[in-house]
Amino acid sequence: MAKSLSSLWLTTVRRIGKAQQAQGRRLLQSLVPKPARKPAARRAKPVQPAKVAKAKPLATVRQSAVGSASAVPGLPGSWQKCWFSIPAAGQVASARRMLYWLYLPSSAGTAPRPVPLVVMLHGCQQMATDFAQSTRMNALAERKGFAVLYPQQSAAADAHRCWHWYKRSTQEGLGDVRLIAQMIAHVQGKHGLDTSRTYAAGLSAGAALANILALRYPAMVAAVGLHSAPVFGTTDSPMSAFRAMQHGSGTAHRESVQAFGTAAPAFPGMPAILIHGARDSVVRRINMTQLTEQFTILNAALITREQPAVRTYPARSTGRHPRHAYESATWYAGRKPQLVACEIGHLGHAWSGGDGRVEFSAPEGPDATLMMWTFFAQHRRLPVPGKT
Repeated sequence: MAKSLSSLWLTTVRRIGKAQQAQGRRLLQSLVPKPARKPAARRAKPVQPAKVAKAKPLATVRQSAVGSASAVPGLPGSWQKCWFSIPAAGQVASARRMLYWLYLPSSAGTAPRPVPLVVMLHGCQQMATDFAQSTRMNALAERKGFAVLYPQQSAAADAHRCWHWYKRSTQEGLGDVRLIAQMIAHVQGKHGLDTSRTYAAGLSAGAALANILALRYPAMVAAVGLHSAPVFGTTDSPMSAFRAMQHGSGTAHRESVQAFGTAAPAFPGMPAILIHGARDSVVRRINMTQLTEQFTILNAALITREQPAVRTYPARSTGRHPRHAYESATWYAGRKPQLVACEIGHLGHAWSGGDGRVEFSAPEGPDATLMMWTFFAQHRRLPVPGKT
């Protein structure tokens, strides 16, 4: 298997530029799990009885310990570092723990109604704080009045902090997906957030996990935003994940989403905005094409105009906000956009309109953060029968 992986990798890197060669190499390494001895050593280190004992009084099922909480520089809201865990079989010592950061806008305590929540899932080789800086989502949250939750993958679970989106158990809504869903419910209850206006977004592997979270917990997520995301439901190993990211899934993407629909006949549909770079050599554009087809199938009962409204936007090289040229296709449910697919010219594997000082972030627009929130703000999740 090592030989075939090396052959596939060498074929791929010949087609991409020098800068993205290194990026792709790290990505492939991150997809191949490390030997168990390293995660075991990392896992043993943080288990400190004193910290567990401190968390125990806060809850019997869900434990949360607030770490260093300080205001984000330049923003008046609250920036909190927390741990969330669920004891295994009632034993706190065996709890599965995950770090998260939470931004609460300064208006949260005085707003006339509960504020919405955006869940942001970082990509491989990122931490929650990197992703917050890259996307500038906290600054927008302060302006618009919503909270932002950033779960962080543990280095013990994956040396490159990748979410294991390609595993069958993850695609079924187990593992990290279930833990994050329970984390969301905990944060909503603790801070009195609006449960009908919760949105999930992510980049790359984080986008893949946000997609699974939205599809497996549709009563919780009102809309999803996927930036540079791989196709859903067609992988079961690092090797198949890499193939999908580079070549798509053939026709398997239709079969997987049809099987999903058959297994969940009461699925209420999922509003989605997809953003992808035309020059992404890590997760290639074919993935957005196939994701778009998957979401048209999932939202078929809601889409009222079969043909999308296609809009093109020219590049802008001058002024305060330069941007790449881009094109969007929008499928409507009545007057409301139900699905948006946006392809950005000249963008690689990076968050569009982000902080250029951070890796996997492109300072040229369009502003993916603002685009996602503008889309999210039009959607609210009504109660789904039989779902919690």
